[in-house]
Amino acid sequence: MKRILTPKESETVFRAEEIMEYHKWVKEIPYFKFKPEWEVQVSPPFARAVVRFRVRHNNKEVSVYLDCYDYLGFVGQPYWEVYPYEDDVYRCLMNNTDELLNAIEEALK
Repeated sequence: MKRILTPKESETVFRAEEIMEYHKWVKEIPYFKFKPEWEVQVSPPFARAVVRFRVRHNNKEVSVYLDCYDYLGFVGQPYWEVYPYEDDVYRCLMNNTDELLNAIEEALK
């Protein structure tokens, strides 16, 4: 079902895109080669994350988000967070895609 935004809602959406610099990040977020057996669900960003997705395999699931502005943690530069990871979280820098994929794989074991 199509939802029609009011002019004020449209303005708010466009302003959020500007604030979060989505056009900038689409050029900087790296590509991934997910394992073929993983199911990946892209989720809308919320809680000030720029990107969110979930990965599921063998009845286990992890949530992954990209924080580009230290809104959710204190890393000092854009980073990915995997949750849950060994009863905690795992963080790695945005361009460390191999490290991120290894953390996801470990969390799914």
